[in-house]
Amino acid sequence: TEATEATEGAEATTEATTEATEGAAEITETVYPFTFTELDGTEVVIESEPEKIVSMGPNVTEILYALGAGDKLVGRTDYCTYPEEVSSVESIGTMYTPDIEKIVSLEPDVVLGSTHFDAEVEANIKEQGIVTAALYDESEYTGVYDIITKVGQIVNKNAEAAEVVASMKEEVSEVTDILAAAETKPTVYYVVGYGEYGDYTAGGDTFIGGLIEVAGGENIAKDVSGWSYDLESLVAADPEIIVIGTGMKDDFVTQENYKDLTAVKEGKVYEIDNDLLELQGPRNSEGIKALAEIIHPELFTE
Repeated sequence: TEATEATEGAEATTEATTEATEGAAEITETVYPFTFTELDGTEVVIESEPEKIVSMGPNVTEILYALGAGDKLVGRTDYCTYPEEVSSVESIGTMYTPDIEKIVSLEPDVVLGSTHFDAEVEANIKEQGIVTAALYDESEYTGVYDIITKVGQIVNKNAEAAEVVASMKEEVSEVTDILAAAETKPTVYYVVGYGEYGDYTAGGDTFIGGLIEVAGGENIAKDVSGWSYDLESLVAADPEIIVIGTGMKDDFVTQENYKDLTAVKEGKVYEIDNDLLELQGPRNSEGIKALAEIIHPELFTE
């Protein structure tokens, strides 16, 4: 009968879920020495589970706390401000000009960096006999899942990493389900930087560009590579919506270069906590939802 088929189907689903859960449970321990290859081909060997970590990236810091490994942090950069409890961890300066002597004095087992881990800085740290690793994957938004998984492997928090990734994917799925009802795909410009030093946005081959598309917008810079953009293209595209970091809107809309854009004149310049988008970490799914609410307010009325 149909009822029997439905019951069998439910049983099969339950079995599949159980198997998936058991499969996740099987990868709870990292075997050391743990070896992996960075995106640039550099091989990294982590000899044993790190007890003392210096973070050179705000997103790495966030991930460590999300995995319950924040207590391993002995040093972090001035830019590592989330979560709040990280303020009690010793600062080693900026990402670009850290205090190498301070890092050495903290005796870390590993120094973890991300996109902006300066090559010269990393080389200087390695010269001191300290293991370093640069964790990033900026080509598409799903790269964040790989970064979280990798950090989980390094610090032996594999199950926790799998849980964070699953939670993020579920949150994104909930948003995309709502967006399925969208009748339009508004053009969007995301402001990474602006003003006298040029215009910067998220090109089509960047993870932020991917976040815009997932959030139901059409990235006007989707055909551009990287982060640099020219004013002429922005004026020509004249996006329907402009998204900018918190605290930047008031200055942006009064600038001569941008005040005649349709989005500016129609009051469609929206602020967002740019860390939700620009830091590849656990809050990216939150960033997608925040973006979707800006781009498609008609679908998020609750």
